[in-house]
Amino acid sequence: MDYNRVFTQAIDRLHAEGRYRVFIDILRNKGMFPNARCFAGHNGPKPVTVWCSNDYLAMGQHPKVIAAMEEALHDVGAGSGGTRNIGGNTHYHVDLEAELADLHGKEGALLFTSGYVSNEATLSTLAKVLPGCIIFSDELNHASMIAGIRNSGCEKRVWRHNDLEHLEELLLAEDPEAPKLIAFESVYSMDGDVAPLHAICDLADKYNALTYLDEVHAVGMYGPRGGGISDRDGAASRITVIEGTLGKAFGVMGGYIAADQVIVDVIRSYAPGFIFTTSLSPVLVAGALASVRHLKQSSEERKGQQAAAAMLKKLFADAGLPVMNTDTHIVPLMVGDPIKAKKVSDILLAEYGVYVQPINYPTVPRGTERLRFTPGPAHSEEMMRELTQALIEIWSRMEMKRAA
Repeated sequence: MDYNRVFTQAIDRLHAEGRYRVFIDILRNKGMFPNARCFAGHNGPKPVTVWCSNDYLAMGQHPKVIAAMEEALHDVGAGSGGTRNIGGNTHYHVDLEAELADLHGKEGALLFTSGYVSNEATLSTLAKVLPGCIIFSDELNHASMIAGIRNSGCEKRVWRHNDLEHLEELLLAEDPEAPKLIAFESVYSMDGDVAPLHAICDLADKYNALTYLDEVHAVGMYGPRGGGISDRDGAASRITVIEGTLGKAFGVMGGYIAADQVIVDVIRSYAPGFIFTTSLSPVLVAGALASVRHLKQSSEERKGQQAAAAMLKKLFADAGLPVMNTDTHIVPLMVGDPIKAKKVSDILLAEYGVYVQPINYPTVPRGTERLRFTPGPAHSEEMMRELTQALIEIWSRMEMKRAA
């Protein structure tokens, strides 16, 4: 076996399909988001504007968050010291879990090292604890949810995206006594659409199923206190488990679940992804704690983000650019070809100082490759107009189709 040849061929396939991923060499400028400096292909740093960060509200730059992290660093040091069971449980962790439980109106919460881990660990553990469990998964669920379902070893049924009739067909076909879990997201991050939470909960009630909601692209940004779409729509009390992240709107790092205390205790006690990993640094937890507390009280960032998203969608649409219609903060611009998407991204960075990554398969289906813009409260109207003009020029240069 020529191992090197096999590995080289695997990478060559990605290049041939236009799907080889290139990571930018960049540093953000503290307190000046979305401004950053890029080192790739330049003689030293070049100023750029970031348009694709999941730090949706720029909370990673917020003075309260930075101050809290600095205070924790000088108070307790850098690392957590181990797993939560062995040296890695701090008062910061306890406080943040209490804040997150309160945010979602649940009895308890549990921190993980990332949103990916919280999904994988929780879904796989829940299904293992429930003998004969069947998980009903929306077809556009995140890779971490799919991994958790697969690793559980349970039966799964995939329902067409947001198609309640199909979901009910699948529920109806199963043994009424079998344990059931419906897993779905609130905001789907690539298309920017929203799940009908109450309608899904109605089906869960009808067929005696538990519900698992991934709110990672909504926490901090929707609802009067930033509890997500379930907070905005008054549905949190109907959801069995709410999962979220601290690495997007909250601007730091980590994942979590919120649920009844007994469910939290089951995951805490049985999930290998929680038990056998070093806990989050208290420095990170302190920053997340400050961010959650701030966004519970402040709606200014949420309002600014929604206004920016609405403006950018209108500018793109008025310019005839193929923007996908969404009701959320996600602004996807359809390209439909991986090589062209990468080329547009490269030109924007090299010639216009605009950083936006192309989104290709397997993140989105083949033929739906796109640029995904995430305007926030710190993106000015001038930035948006300059971006729109740059895209118009590139679309014309590359002879790409404009919207009718």
